Amino acid sequence: MMDDVWEELMKLRQQGFYCSQMILLQGLEMTGKTNPDLIRAMHGLAGGLGSSGELCGALTGGASLLGLYAGKGEPGQPEDPRLDFMVQDLVNWFKTEYGEPFGGIRCAEILAGDSRNQTVRCPLMVIGVLQKVKDLLVENGYDLSGME
Repeated sequence: MMDDVWEELMKLRQQGFYCSQMILLQGLEMTGKTNPDLIRAMHGLAGGLGSSGELCGALTGGASLLGLYAGKGEPGQPEDPRLDFMVQDLVNWFKTEYGEPFGGIRCAEILAGDSRNQTVRCPLMVIGVLQKVKDLLVENGYDLSGME
């Protein structure tokens, strides 16, 4: 299973997609949907917010995927208070899981000027964030195959 996800991520990377985009592509795939406009918008988060080296795209992509399921999408739709708690849980987990061993949660800190880190650390973080997001959604009563 892990090998299948790794293989799919490598394929997406070869197609020119970044961490934030890969997470949303995988998330949309769970629902059987596509949304090129959303994936295009996620490109702004790539490389740590527009390749500025800031906040990791895997983390911001994970928060965005949580928002895709739990965020407000229409004027009459109420906010789901679980969203902020899920995002906070994701951030805390990410800081412990990756921030501590990799020197921070900014893209520049994680990569530490070594391009080899991008080929190893980034896919591992994308896989980890995807699993954590799935776990948070299930724990909070969301059906992964279709958004509520």
